[in-house]
Amino acid sequence: MSVPDYMQCAEDHQTVLVVVQQLGIVPEEQFFRIYKRIASVNQVSIRDSQRVLYIRYRHHYPPENNDWGDFQTHRKVVGLIAVTECNSSKEWPQTSERFHGQKDVFGSTLYDSRLLVFGLRGDIAEQSRTDVAFYPSYEECDEVEKRVEDFIESIFIVLESKRLDRATDKSGDKIPLLCVPFEKKDFVGLDTDSRHYKKRCQGRMRKHVGDLCLQAGMLQDALVHYHMAVELLRSVNDFLWLGAALEGLCSASVIYHYPGGTAGKSGARKPSISQPADAGKRHRPGALTTNGISADTSSEIGRAKNCLSPEDIIDKYKEAISYYGKYKNAGVIELEACVKAVRVLAIQKRAMEASEFLQNAVYINLGQLSEEEKIQRYSILSELYDLIGFHRKSAFFKRVAAMQCVAPTISEPGWRACYKLLLETLPGYSLSLDPKDFNKGTHRGWAAVQMRLLHELVYASRRMGNPGLSVRHLSFLLQTMLDFLSDQEKKEVTQSLENYTSKCPGGMEVITLPDGLKLLPVPFTKLPIVKSVKLLNLPVSLRPHKVKSLLGQNMATKSPFIYSPIIAHNRGEERGKKIDFQWVQGDVCEVQLMVYNPMPFELRVENMGLLTSGVEFESLPAALSLPAESGLYPVTLVGVPRTAGNITVNGYHTSVFGVTSDCLLEGLPGVKTSGVTVEVIPALPRLQLSTSLPRSAHTLQPPSGEEVSTSVSVQLFNGETQQLTIKLENIGTEILETLDVTSKTINTKEKLFGDFLTWNLEDTLSQFPLKPGQVATLTVNITVKLDFSGQENLLQDLNDDGISVTGLPISSPLRQVLKPRAETKAVNPSESSKTGEYNHVKTLEAILNFKYSGGTGHIEGYYRDLSLGLHVDVEPSVFFTRVSTLPATSTRQCHLLLDVFNSTEHEVTVSAKNNEDLVLHAGECQRMAIQVNKFNFETLPEPDEERIQYTNPRQLEEERQQARGYEINSKLDICWKIPSLKRQGEASVEGVLNQLVLEHLQLAPLQWDVLVNGKPCDCDIVADCNVGDPVPLEVKLTNGSKQAVGPFALTIIPFQDYQNGVHNYDLQDAVTFIGSNTFYIDTVNPTENCICVGALLFLYTGDFYLNIKFQDDNAGRELPLAWFCLPSVHIKALDPALQPNSK
Repeated sequence: MSVPDYMQCAEDHQTVLVVVQQLGIVPEEQFFRIYKRIASVNQVSIRDSQRVLYIRYRHHYPPENNDWGDFQTHRKVVGLIAVTECNSSKEWPQTSERFHGQKDVFGSTLYDSRLLVFGLRGDIAEQSRTDVAFYPSYEECDEVEKRVEDFIESIFIVLESKRLDRATDKSGDKIPLLCVPFEKKDFVGLDTDSRHYKKRCQGRMRKHVGDLCLQAGMLQDALVHYHMAVELLRSVNDFLWLGAALEGLCSASVIYHYPGGTAGKSGARKPSISQPADAGKRHRPGALTTNGISADTSSEIGRAKNCLSPEDIIDKYKEAISYYGKYKNAGVIELEACVKAVRVLAIQKRAMEASEFLQNAVYINLGQLSEEEKIQRYSILSELYDLIGFHRKSAFFKRVAAMQCVAPTISEPGWRACYKLLLETLPGYSLSLDPKDFNKGTHRGWAAVQMRLLHELVYASRRMGNPGLSVRHLSFLLQTMLDFLSDQEKKEVTQSLENYTSKCPGGMEVITLPDGLKLLPVPFTKLPIVKSVKLLNLPVSLRPHKVKSLLGQNMATKSPFIYSPIIAHNRGEERGKKIDFQWVQGDVCEVQLMVYNPMPFELRVENMGLLTSGVEFESLPAALSLPAESGLYPVTLVGVPRTAGNITVNGYHTSVFGVTSDCLLEGLPGVKTSGVTVEVIPALPRLQLSTSLPRSAHTLQPPSGEEVSTSVSVQLFNGETQQLTIKLENIGTEILETLDVTSKTINTKEKLFGDFLTWNLEDTLSQFPLKPGQVATLTVNITVKLDFSGQENLLQDLNDDGISVTGLPISSPLRQVLKPRAETKAVNPSESSKTGEYNHVKTLEAILNFKYSGGTGHIEGYYRDLSLGLHVDVEPSVFFTRVSTLPATSTRQCHLLLDVFNSTEHEVTVSAKNNEDLVLHAGECQRMAIQVNKFNFETLPEPDEERIQYTNPRQLEEERQQARGYEINSKLDICWKIPSLKRQGEASVEGVLNQLVLEHLQLAPLQWDVLVNGKPCDCDIVADCNVGDPVPLEVKLTNGSKQAVGPFALTIIPFQDYQNGVHNYDLQDAVTFIGSNTFYIDTVNPTENCICVGALLFLYTGDFYLNIKFQDDNAGRELPLAWFCLPSVHIKALDPALQPNSK
């Protein structure tokens, strides 16, 4: 016997073998359809008995194997079912003849046979025959199974008769010697009368009867016969048949212990109805039927020893196989016994012992095997190793079988079969074709073996003519085994991949193999490797902001509670998923990936873009080239959301080595991300600013942390004003509808006077709305007014040059030039810094903020902020080094004295209202005297009571002083000009005036007016009168304070000034009063006035002066002396007779 049956199992010993073959030309599909129906009748319960007959069907069986039927009866073909197709009665004779010829092949062993004829109709088909069944067609054959059952019952009758015949044959001398084919020549010439020969015959026959009993469903009888056969054959050293007897004993015991079978799920048997009876006999091993059995069988072997224990089964298998191994021609028997033992051990979960049997089976020599038989042998070995849990060993033999399919000796290599077998080896080597399985922690399996196997899959798929399959496997190799490839191997694999993809590009489609296996796409998540993904906010100038009122309403509707830990927790979860900034529909959005190239050569990545969901998104692919082993490298991917909503960045797509990959973030191990979902708000307009000033080289850094997109710079002299023209262009696609402009000064400790930046927004808004591409203009006035007072360090510098500004008398003029001292630089840095301190450039920085909106985003309550930074370098123009006052001739006026210093390098002209221009050379200081009307500070607005209550008094006083300074400065209108530069500005005294000067400039609350002859006397006005004429004198008091004043008493004292320091008050003979020289003024309420009237009479000509003295009759009230500044009265008495001559 040269053809082993690798599917054999121990329970096959109780089956009868039926061959089902096609006769003539029968469609293969129809034949196997009928064959399946026949094979479904695999066990038949015998009528009037509790026994079950098991049937094993084969559609192909080598006739030479049938010759071993006496050795083991389950190998004997006892039934034949022929399936034929006969379309006419003329074909029937030939068909019948063929059937008889088919029976002759197995004629010596056949118990019965049947012929199933399909397609024949007519008289012949209506004949009733036991061995032939006629059916009109393959569809109209409902009784096939019933016919097969009847056929099996007929086989049982023959089997039972043979069993009885052999079991009751007691003529020991006449027992034939059963032989296997290769033994017949060895027994020629043996002494048939010897005791040894007779025992051999008895032992073999006893073993044969045991086989028949086992097939006939008499398990206990079979055990007894096998035991007896073992004893007889052991005594005569008939090792081949002893092994068969031991194997029969093992098979019967296996059937007894494992009624479900050992062939696995596919060959599992249903417990037969005879099992309960057998189970009952398990406790009564002697309760055997004596029908056809010698009466002494139960006494020859102890009842308890009839059935082997599970451990003994294996021992007996080992012994039987060792006996088989003594015979070269019994290799098939030995191999099949090993297979059966392995299946039993698999049931017993004794994997190590099973591996020993399989190892023995590997080395069994079966002679010259065909390539197909070798493939079958290695495949079965693989299945058996897999059965016992030796998966890697199983994969090894499966791979050997695959390589055998394409052995050089085969004229037409079976690459498809090779590929299929290679795929089946993958689980054994812990290799899955799903790339996701390689993202689950540490690598499983031997990487070197796995790479070899993947290379073989690539080669096999290429030889199959399927380059797409080669690309998929090679991509999988590169992706999953990258960490185990050497630098040279990486280059070779990528070169091969590029060669394949040049003919068949790789993609993300699922490849379905003919057997239904699906090869999932292999995204190149390691080419390059991505370590972090970060969604970037829009540039500062493009970021959307929610109108606060709308945002407040939305937040208020979420919960009525001020704080809830549950809500806070939920919001935390939302923040983990959703990012706290927004993207804008129609604007380019960015996602930053930190990647690195693990390859030892430059990696070119083409068509790299974003994969998103949620809104319509236009990805703008990028191409990049990463240097070899680059380290972390930032890559920014961009795209434009075309609709509003929530967008989720799911991953990115690449094209590397001709393979297109969709890499999802959820499949990337160890990727850091701060969130991948962001809200896309409706479209907003985009505003672009261009100015008339150059860009600034300085970067503005606001303390609030906000960013400034654009900065411009300008250089101005202190007090100068310049216009900044800003062009506002709508470069977006939405209409620009609203605009609001604000400004704030930053990063300066300098004190500013007046408004730094001013503009008129109404002119700009009149040009709105701005359609895309339209431009509007905004004019901003930049006015820098810093402190013009001379600093201490400047005064120190002047003192160093011998000029004492602070110590000068008020009346002395000053015209001195500050000498340059560049040649006298001190070594000490603190001293050398003083030299240029007077020309120190100060810096002002401000931000103009443009808040604008429009389009659908405006409807949703969103706007944008665009900031324009302004950097102003302020150079000093002029300084007021000293300020003082002198009284004027009028009580309502005074002289303001200003020492003006030109700190520029140019000639400066300083002018004031109603004053001559003052020309100052570079570094020159001069004094300017300005006659000004005193100021009524009481008319300035005062803060309300609430502000007074909650504000620091010191601050309130500073604000009052600033308001007074502004009032004074606005009236002075001091300006400077630099003719050479054609630049001009204002010189402000707001920061120069101290409290004393302010008091001198303040108009007294009590205003005194003196009228002589109805004319006011003030400002050196001389009142004329005639000698002898009464002169009316009128004194008017106006109360400008906020409180009532008086009563007062005024005394008029005339005197003459001799201009030599002598005043003559003894004028009783020269001046007389008409009435009293004392005026009484009663209480004067605020805003009211009081007039006192009197008269004088001059008796002589001359210049007379009136000294008006007063006293406050209310001793409890002390008013400042400054409130009683009465104008001086100068009266010139003339002789009426001389007046015409004098003219």
